[in-house]
Amino acid sequence: MIDVPFRRNRGLIVIEARITGPRGFRDVDLAVDTGAAMTLIVPDVLDDIGYNARDGDHSTMIHSAVGAEPGYLLRVARFQALGYTIPDLLLHIHDLPDNTGFDGLLGLDFLDQFNYEVRSIENRIRLERIAA
Repeated sequence: MIDVPFRRNRGLIVIEARITGPRGFRDVDLAVDTGAAMTLIVPDVLDDIGYNARDGDHSTMIHSAVGAEPGYLLRVARFQALGYTIPDLLLHIHDLPDNTGFDGLLGLDFLDQFNYEVRSIENRIRLERIAA
C-alpha cells in the first residue's frame, strides 16, 4: 500500500501524472474523477509528445448539456500516476475548457485496478494494486 499526495484546485482533487510517447514524455495535472469511465487527456498534451488524431483507435463523441463534442481514443506507450505505471493505456483524447487548471481527468479505467481511499483531511490517496 502506498500513499500519494494530492492538491486541491477549485475544490477538485488533482494529482500529477506522466504520459510517454514517441517524442518523450509530458508531466500533467489530472483531476480525479470517479464519474469518468475513461481517463481523458487534452489533445495538446499528446501533440507535444508525438501523437495525433491519425494515431487514434477511433473517433468518439462526448454528449453534454451544451451539445456533442468530438474526440478520439488513443493508446499511449506508458502512463504513470499515483505511483504506478500502466503500459499501453487507452485514453480518451478530448478538449476541456481552457480555464480548468488541469490537463485532463483520471478515470475509472485506471482507478479500477486498485483499492483506494481518499483521505481528504490529509490531502492524500492511499492505494494498493489489485492482482489481475
